Amino acid sequence: IKKVSLELGGNAPFIVFDDADIDAAVDGAIQAKFRNAGQTCVSANRLYVQSSVHDEFVEKFVDKVRHLSVGDGFVAGVDIGPLIDIHALRKIESHIADAVAKGGIIRCGAERIGKDGTFFKPTVLTEISSIMAVAQEETFGPLAPIIRFEDADQVVREANDTIYGLAAYFYASNLKRVWRVAEALEYGMVGINTGRMSSEAAPFGGMKQSGIGREGSRHGLEDYLEMKYLCMGGI
Repeated sequence: IKKVSLELGGNAPFIVFDDADIDAAVDGAIQAKFRNAGQTCVSANRLYVQSSVHDEFVEKFVDKVRHLSVGDGFVAGVDIGPLIDIHALRKIESHIADAVAKGGIIRCGAERIGKDGTFFKPTVLTEISSIMAVAQEETFGPLAPIIRFEDADQVVREANDTIYGLAAYFYASNLKRVWRVAEALEYGMVGINTGRMSSEAAPFGGMKQSGIGREGSRHGLEDYLEMKYLCMGGI
C-alpha cells in the first residue's frame, strides 16, 4: 500500500467584514482573485462583502480592476495573462451568462479580447446569489462575483456550503471575530487580512473534496513517514 497526498480543486471564499480596512481588503482581493489570471487552486472564487461596506468596497474594487492590464505576461506592466485554453474561456463566458440571466449585474469586463488567443478582461459581477453557477463552481479565471451578506453566521454558513475546503480568506480587525471565524471556516488554509498565504514553511492542503494530506513544511514529509511504537519491559 502506497501513501498518497492529494491536492485537488477549491472554491475559496474571500470575506470582507464591516470592521475591515477596506483599502487593504481591496488590495488583498485583487491579489487573491487575479494572481495568474485567477488560475490557481487557492484563487478567491466568491467574494462576500458585509452590507454596510458593500458599496464602498465594490466602488474601490471595480476601479482597480478596470485599470488591470491584460496581455503578454512577459511584457512589463501587464497584470493579467491568458487563460490556459479555450475551454477555460468558455467556462467563464458561461458563468457570466448564467449569472446575468438570473439577475447578476456586470460592473466591468465580461469581454473576450481579440478573436484569437484566450485573453479575457477581468470581470466583476454583483447581485450574485447562491443559485448561480458562479457561486457554486470553481471558475478558474479572472471573474470576481460579489455576494452581499448581513452577519457572520450567515457568511460562514454560505462560505462552508461547498464540497471543497482548500483555502479561504477574510478581512476583519476585531480579534474575537478573527478567532471565531477562523475556527468556523471549514478550510485547510485560512488567510486573515492577507490575499496571499502560501509559504514553503507552511503546510499546504485542504479538507473535504479538496484532498488529503499536506505538502510543504515538515508536515509534508511526516505524511510519508511511518510511526513506530516501542514498548520496552525490564531492560
